[in-house]
Amino acid sequence: MNQTTTTMIMKLRSRSLQAALVIALGTAGFAQPLPVQAAAPMVKTQAPGFYRMMLGAFEITALSDGTVDLPAEALLHAPASDVARHLREHHQNSPVETSINAYLVNTGAKLVLIDTGTGSLMGPELGKLEASLRAAGYQPEQVDEILLTHAHPDHVGGLTAGGKRVFANAIIRIEQDEASYWMSPERMGKAQEMARGFFEGAIASLTPYADAGRIAPFRAGAQLLPGISAITAHGHTVGHTVYAVESQGQRMLVIGDLIHVGAVQLQNPQVTIAFDMDEKAAAATRLKFFSDAARSGELIAASHLSFPGIGRLIKTGESFRWEPVSYTTQFTSATP
Repeated sequence: MNQTTTTMIMKLRSRSLQAALVIALGTAGFAQPLPVQAAAPMVKTQAPGFYRMMLGAFEITALSDGTVDLPAEALLHAPASDVARHLREHHQNSPVETSINAYLVNTGAKLVLIDTGTGSLMGPELGKLEASLRAAGYQPEQVDEILLTHAHPDHVGGLTAGGKRVFANAIIRIEQDEASYWMSPERMGKAQEMARGFFEGAIASLTPYADAGRIAPFRAGAQLLPGISAITAHGHTVGHTVYAVESQGQRMLVIGDLIHVGAVQLQNPQVTIAFDMDEKAAAATRLKFFSDAARSGELIAASHLSFPGIGRLIKTGESFRWEPVSYTTQFTSATP
């Protein structure tokens, strides 16, 4: 044993003896008591919300805009007793704390944002998407394309702040009929009070981009970018659109507002909500997409299921079960 090794062992033994002496003195009542610390104040906020995973060679980042209380019993078109029962079975109550999610797709060539959250249109508890985006490592000016599932305020409000474009370099893509409907001052003038606010939000959010020549409407079914296509999903609104994101044989459907209250509408897909413009079509569209996704096992990304809102559907009789993705820190070119 050389001199250096011997010295190290002696030091360790010395420290061990010192530690034993402190313990012994403490038990004998000779150690000085530690000062009492005041209780730390509660923070009561979440960190900016993002969840990242790979879909083939595409990087998918779910972004949280926050949560909102949704009065399910008042809004869902189902007996209040049934709604309450389904919520209780899932340890929930009405109002249901409901996530507002958006999805960022980095294809390697383009940075594509699907929906933008509420911005300032729905109060101070929401409008957190930009903070989530920055926390995820991206800046608003890096976004190349924004795809809107539809033009309701919780999907378009994040486009602007103070009347100015948040995403200065982005092209906005929205289904043609959807854009024409919600950008119409004439229709807004004839709308009922609740819907009038939807018109106002859409016009305020989209006009700065229209003025800059940065809106590119499309017809449903269009291939918008390599690996991203639009699928007709009308019913919730006139031009509600689902986006299929595909890479290396992996597929994810970003379904917008095909579902709002999972505890109820997974159990009974026929239940619609007051926001659906065409209830019959909305229910039929939901059932078709859910059945197809359960059969194929492809991923679903939903705007209003609990953040990050990504998972798979499993069919159980006439109902569906939601299987959320597992948390991952491994980023390879494969679906987790």
